[in-house]
Amino acid sequence: MTALRSLFIVLPLAVLSAPAAAEPAAPPKKRTFQFTYAGTITDQKPGQTVRVWLPVPPSNEDQDVAIVTEETPAAARIDREPVYGNRILFFQSLADAEGKVPFKVVYRVTRREVRGESSKETQEDMARLARLLKPDAKVPIDGKPLELLKDRPVPDNQMEAARLLYDVVNNHMRYSKEGTGWGNGDSVWACESRYGNCSDFHSLFISLARSQKIPSVFEIGFPLPEKRGAGDIGGYHCWAKFKADGKGWLPVDISEANKHPEMKAYYFGNLTEDRIAFSTGRDLVLVPPQDGPPLNFFVHPYAEVDGKPLAKEKIKPVYSFKDE
Repeated sequence: MTALRSLFIVLPLAVLSAPAAAEPAAPPKKRTFQFTYAGTITDQKPGQTVRVWLPVPPSNEDQDVAIVTEETPAAARIDREPVYGNRILFFQSLADAEGKVPFKVVYRVTRREVRGESSKETQEDMARLARLLKPDAKVPIDGKPLELLKDRPVPDNQMEAARLLYDVVNNHMRYSKEGTGWGNGDSVWACESRYGNCSDFHSLFISLARSQKIPSVFEIGFPLPEKRGAGDIGGYHCWAKFKADGKGWLPVDISEANKHPEMKAYYFGNLTEDRIAFSTGRDLVLVPPQDGPPLNFFVHPYAEVDGKPLAKEKIKPVYSFKDE
């Protein structure tokens, strides 16, 4: 009887002292907005034929994109280039009486916060993965960048190795747009100069990752301010993704981690929803093929006249957003 009474005393106490169930994690954040990609080709002879290519943001696991309006002075078509799958809007038009060719595309976008590796179970294109282990024109996989790994043991586990490379780049680089040379996504320049913008940070990371046989890819688009509202956007933003053995694609945003050290852990494997992606890859051949050399990366409008690329100062882009 005493033992039975003890049992009835102990059980209620055990129930009372049981740990509370963990609260479920908050769902990834989302942001829905309109993004206007517009501009004008200027300083052309009236009646001059101008060929124009614009990147078109994809719909994928990270974002849903729909065209709201498309305004071009001639019929446009959207094709997909075969290497990275980028969507490209192309049109050919005559410059107007003022020597101008205007264009404007408005997108409705729902961008999702990226948390951790891709959850999509897809059959990887082995040719594409092989391409993402090779060098780009400004992203070598040998030489100067690998000096950062000299006498530094790199883990065999590719996820651990990628985290080491993330830290190596973050510790070596400083985010700055001082002087000249930054913004070309040149791994050797970044390694030697030790500063730059997002393209420089992530090119250096990709050089190191590919040197360790970790497929990695460059993504570029535009940042949105954290505060909701509307306004113009002054420049692009880029980041990288890598694929460790047996894992899905995982993002890194090292330049943002460098600017916001308190978010260093977050930006290895996560991306805020305050952005839009437009294209992936480097050394791009457009559709239809441009006459000029492959593009270093593709986020701004590209145009040609008489088979030659137009100078940047003759292309006046305007980018803006408006939250819904």
